Amino acid sequence: MWFDVDPRQETPLYQQLIHNVKTAVAKGILTEGDRLPSVRDLAGMIRVNPNTIAKSYRELEREGIIETLRGRGTFIAAQSVRGSREDKKAMLKEKLEPILVEAHYLDMDEEEFVSFIEEIIRDWYRERRRVHE
Repeated sequence: MWFDVDPRQETPLYQQLIHNVKTAVAKGILTEGDRLPSVRDLAGMIRVNPNTIAKSYRELEREGIIETLRGRGTFIAAQSVRGSREDKKAMLKEKLEPILVEAHYLDMDEEEFVSFIEEIIRDWYRERRRVHE
């Protein structure tokens, strides 16, 4: 489920939740207009402080992934690309650089790393297609 979080992971719970929602949207598990549980309900379901859920929802709303309609709830927003495509690519490149550094310290050469990434990409799209079948 998109709302599963693991308190034993190093990643803060609110970031895990953000990642899970973004992944579910990217894979089509959550689509435009899907209603998310209220902060209180989700906090009760996954036994997390409501402030943690609220922090996740605020960040997702800031990024345009979700929208909160007063008195109606929180929903997956229509997906639009905010900012220019070049800005998004620059941001993605910035996020990939630490991964490249880790690959270096794992002693992966360029071919091995590219092959590794291709395998991950194929698996990701295969799973995404399975969701839509």
